[in-house]
Amino acid sequence: MSRPPAEPTHDRYHVHVYFGRDSVGHARWLTEAAARRFDVKPGRLHEKPVGPHPQWSRQLAFDARVYEALLTWLDEHRDGLTVLVHADTGDDIADHTDHAWWLGEPQTLDLAALED
Repeated sequence: MSRPPAEPTHDRYHVHVYFGRDSVGHARWLTEAAARRFDVKPGRLHEKPVGPHPQWSRQLAFDARVYEALLTWLDEHRDGLTVLVHADTGDDIADHTDHAWWLGEPQTLDLAALED
């Protein structure tokens, strides 16, 4: 997994902004500002690891229409937070591996959490 492609390769995406106790305030601001600015749907702010995510996180769901602008803005404003970007095709394993990219330091996902 590397940096996201410059242009979208799929129709729908998720980003997961990772944070910890010391950065929860910035993560809350970042995700709420992104939701307002780009009309994307924020998920619940998880103050514990959930699913395959090894850290606290918050998801934003969006489509290809805002892909480039949103990712550019997130990268400019993440201030050291790690962001997982992945396609939303309905194939959770492929989405979190083959169709996944990082802004910031890549993390190791718990892919077993995605298996049926």
